[in-house]
Amino acid sequence: MTFDSTKEYAQSLDAADSLSRFRESFTIPKHTDGKESIYLCGNSLGVQPKKAVEYVADELNDWAQLGVKGHFDKTFPWTRYHEFLNKPMAKVVGALPHEVVVMNTLTPNLHFMMVSFYKPSGKRRKIVMEADAFPSDTYAVDSQIKYHGGNPKEDVILWQPRPGTSTLDMEDLQSIFQNHGDEIALVMIASINYYTGQFFDLKKITELGHSHGAMVGFDCAHGAGNVDLKLHDSGADFAVWCTYKYMNSGPGSIGGCFVHERHADNDQLDRMAGWWGHNKEERFLMNPKFDPIYGAEGWQQSNAPILSMAPIRASMELFMEAGWQNILEKSNQLTNYLEYLVNNIEGDRIKIITPKTPKDRGCQLSLAVKNADKSLFEAISDRGVIADWREPDVIRVAPVPLYNSYLDCWNFVQILTAAL
Repeated sequence: MTFDSTKEYAQSLDAADSLSRFRESFTIPKHTDGKESIYLCGNSLGVQPKKAVEYVADELNDWAQLGVKGHFDKTFPWTRYHEFLNKPMAKVVGALPHEVVVMNTLTPNLHFMMVSFYKPSGKRRKIVMEADAFPSDTYAVDSQIKYHGGNPKEDVILWQPRPGTSTLDMEDLQSIFQNHGDEIALVMIASINYYTGQFFDLKKITELGHSHGAMVGFDCAHGAGNVDLKLHDSGADFAVWCTYKYMNSGPGSIGGCFVHERHADNDQLDRMAGWWGHNKEERFLMNPKFDPIYGAEGWQQSNAPILSMAPIRASMELFMEAGWQNILEKSNQLTNYLEYLVNNIEGDRIKIITPKTPKDRGCQLSLAVKNADKSLFEAISDRGVIADWREPDVIRVAPVPLYNSYLDCWNFVQILTAAL
């Protein structure tokens, strides 16, 4: 599709957009001038669904009126609340409903998954990660290696970009396995690199890891709700994600977890068990012998944090109403349009380091700014843009299809051009 750079064209795209009405379902933070900000930071924290306020208030009211009876005697009983989220969540991440559970937060879920799927033995004890992974992943991986008596300096293999490039090449990962295949116990890579916005081929990575006898898992924090992950079809052993970015569940909200169905009742896997993962029919019989639920729910430890889950229900309803494929299609066009506008800024100061091909990215574009420091980011912030700065010279922007408009993209580029 060809674009043009006029304001009227942006407005015409919005007028033709069947998903534009969903913007009214969210509260967009306002700038100091009282107008809505140009909010392009869904890659860090999504905006609030308006129904989240109502749904949290409902649970507070039920707590007040019902007390402990709220676990059973209500439309959305607390004992089953996570179940109302699993089906739409599975649709968004491309999984079967029993492969998904909403529980805990991102890094605890990663630790729990590595308890089950990182089993170093003999010379097979190394973990492959992408270079420049999000620090939390690095901390978790290093600590797991230490827990098993290893040394992160020896047992972590980093998939590095080639000199002069920002993104990663699959051939280099293949070379890592050719050289170290019989030493690798686990591949633990992000679905989308948080810094560059590169979306990896999860199926190819999984097939490569499995062909050399390694387990494979993904941190989908920047992928869930953003790209078509197809977790089941990828064959990955596990995946974890947060829901406060593209899924709009609120700051620090609960996360999600995927366990492939081939492990659904694998009693050979170690796990950190808890009573919420125990057979639902016998949960309240207080049986001392753990009988895990079939599928991902069997990895639960504790009963659900309802007040944290209520905003996810509000957001998932919007995802289902809009249609996941419709969201993906708009995301692709909206990001392509923003890319077009950025590439038409005069001069050579802006370079998009995110891959150019749509299949290799989601809606995030990472803009490297030549000879810039944070003052440029502060200048666009002063003009009403909410985006994200990453040292030394990158501004991350993410036009989210459910609440961002084509006019948002156009206005952002006008402000960035003026600030440059």
